[in-house]
Amino acid sequence: MRVFIFLSALLFGLPSIAASRCDVNVATQRVDLDQVSLAYQSIGRASDPALLLVMGLGGQLIHWPDEVVAALCEQGFRVIRYDNRDVGLSAWRQAPGSANLAFEALRYKLGLPVAAPYTLTDMADDGLGLMDALQVQSFHVLGVSMGGMIAQHMAAMAPQRVESLTLIMTSSGAEGLPAPSETLVQLLSRRSAPNREVALEQQADLLAALGSPMVVDDRQALLRQAAQAYDRAFNPEGVQRQIMAIMAEPSRVALLNQLRVPTLVVHGTADPLLPVMHGVHLAAHIRGSRLKLIPGLAHRFQEAFKEPLLGAVLPYLQQHREDTSHWAQIEPVQVPNLL
Repeated sequence: MRVFIFLSALLFGLPSIAASRCDVNVATQRVDLDQVSLAYQSIGRASDPALLLVMGLGGQLIHWPDEVVAALCEQGFRVIRYDNRDVGLSAWRQAPGSANLAFEALRYKLGLPVAAPYTLTDMADDGLGLMDALQVQSFHVLGVSMGGMIAQHMAAMAPQRVESLTLIMTSSGAEGLPAPSETLVQLLSRRSAPNREVALEQQADLLAALGSPMVVDDRQALLRQAAQAYDRAFNPEGVQRQIMAIMAEPSRVALLNQLRVPTLVVHGTADPLLPVMHGVHLAAHIRGSRLKLIPGLAHRFQEAFKEPLLGAVLPYLQQHREDTSHWAQIEPVQVPNLL
């Protein structure tokens, strides 16, 4: 009951001064890195501990629900959300290499190496580069789905900078874990469309398939979500390159076994894309990590699950907000690049 009251206060009863400090409608800014120009938003005071949000496959910074971002900010964090390379308003400074998704997907199914234009490590380096440009030395990281995979690399590459790691609906990438249905894989990779109307219908189909069986989706609401994303940016080729980066990634188990960053793993019991054993396996390979399973949660931020998600994440982040004791004698994880 106390948690419910606490969350209700965060979401609905906040003082106006907190609301103005945590205005999610701040301007989108841009920072230039070597290969890409990243679009980002910074919500909260620059003096507050930073929390970097890393979105999943094809997701834009707008796919972080505003009320969730505000709740994180109101916990005393400077929340930074950004468009990964190849999506949203982020843009290439150097054109990416060409690749054929259908051909690489066939190689992947045959167990052959996949050639991707870039790797998840490159994407992790983007996030670290963004924080360098913002002159943020240490920060917390919260990643969802592919963003959770990227976050794992960030923690391995810069363990003395990452104060805590929160991994939601993501995976270790190990072989033998349950696979998504073929239908869902087809929906996920079906990104070419002759016009806006078809693109919106395709995205609504995908959102519905990623949702929880405990929730009946409003089709019109899904179409509005799809329209918001499409009208901001639509780059199906970029999403295909992100898919190839995931397929080209070897198992991260060796990397995870060496991590010493405080970690919370949150996973849904009804996840159709990365079934629940992905979360269980991930937590089992990060020493000292905590695992929180949410009944009925699938592979989307749905209204019915915002309170359970915040109930899992907010207390954990608050506990580690100022704790840097794990930094002692941490060295970057050394994992060879197999690509």
